[in-house]
Amino acid sequence: MPVPKRKHSRARRDSKHANKGLKVKARTMCAQCQSALPPHQACPTCGYYKGVKVMTTKLDRAIKRGKAYEAKSKRQAAAQPASPEQA
Repeated sequence: MPVPKRKHSRARRDSKHANKGLKVKARTMCAQCQSALPPHQACPTCGYYKGVKVMTTKLDRAIKRGKAYEAKSKRQAAAQPASPEQA
């Protein structure tokens, strides 16, 4: 019967079992946008958790900035008097 010629080191022996404890992480589906996300976390795509909007997303902030920019440009246009050259 064959016998190992040399003893395996502790590192070599233990590295065999290093990945034994890894498990596949669970995923759930967002009720609002149907994207995959970890359980018990707010959706990073739409910002909802259990049907309630709990955080603002990048898209929400972009829309808000766009509306603020439009309002500012309207105020500036209204503040400038009409010049006789344009009439």
